[in-house]
Amino acid sequence: MIEIEKLKFDEKGLIPAVVVDASTRRVLMLAYMNKESLQISMEKGLTCFYSRSRQELWLKGATSGNYQHIVSITADCDQDALVVMVEPDGPACHLGTTSCFEYPVYENSEKEPFSLEGLMKLIEGRKTEKKEGSYTTYLFEKGLDKILKKVGEESTEVIIAAKAEDRKETIYEIADLVYHVMVLMVEAGISTDDILHELASRHVIDHKVKQEKMTK
Repeated sequence: MIEIEKLKFDEKGLIPAVVVDASTRRVLMLAYMNKESLQISMEKGLTCFYSRSRQELWLKGATSGNYQHIVSITADCDQDALVVMVEPDGPACHLGTTSCFEYPVYENSEKEPFSLEGLMKLIEGRKTEKKEGSYTTYLFEKGLDKILKKVGEESTEVIIAAKAEDRKETIYEIADLVYHVMVLMVEAGISTDDILHELASRHVIDHKVKQEKMTK
């Protein structure tokens, strides 16, 4: 562990802290800490920053209730910047968004990687801006019952393929199921963050159960 005294604070006594959601790995915000706020963060297990505009300490969530529970704090190779992994109680941004980083500046269309988050945004777009001929739009137009029917059908296809021990077909059917579940999520107003946070909470519970069994 690196001692606070060995960190390199700037001429104003500050060090940048990049706050990241420990479950989703999404960057939530960039703030600054001084030695005192860092010490408070470590003692409370909650992020505490130094406001450059107000020139005072501020405990994230003290007013809004959107506390950030610290999982870990890591310094970079030069020890002049921090990454703070947290479990957030709510939005990080004062505007009410999950992350402060919501405004694209540049995207290279030739380098755009596939991601579940990107697929989720595409599905969301098919619901809000219906596209003629789109199967996803068709599902939303048919409504919840149709979507649930497809989820049921695809679940059965996964079972059949897995029972046959057909790896390629099982992968194909799981992909179909995941897609239709994501359509259901959008229809129900459920985000990928909601699911990741739920899985993360179960991981903690499972870890505790394992520890209890080992101590008996």
